Amino acid sequence: QLVESGGGLVQPGGSLTLSCAASKFRLDNYALGWFRQAPGKEREGVSCISSTGGSTNYRDSVKGRFTISRDNAKNTVYLQMDNLKPEDTAVYYCAAAGYIYCSGDFPEYEYNYWGQGTQVTVSS
Repeated sequence: QLVESGGGLVQPGGSLTLSCAASKFRLDNYALGWFRQAPGKEREGVSCISSTGGSTNYRDSVKGRFTISRDNAKNTVYLQMDNLKPEDTAVYYCAAAGYIYCSGDFPEYEYNYWGQGTQVTVSS
């Protein structure tokens, strides 16, 4: 029900913008989050945004480099990723929470709907 796009291979220092769209329900009343899972590691929260877009949270390692935004008219959430580093390599997932606000602890149990993920590889 959530479909991510925009992943790919990028050199260190480069940029990518991920998109996540919902086709079968409206995202307006959901906080939305981006998570990632690197090989051999647990999935971790990256960023989240409240239903109106007025509040955002980021994990420390991406602050100042990643920007989350949403366009409720397009039923889409974005993750702009700049100054990418090799350690950002992971499968990125978007998710919709059953709340209008999101926690900076990114508890996965709050997220009811998940996408299938898109691969981001940062390598020279």
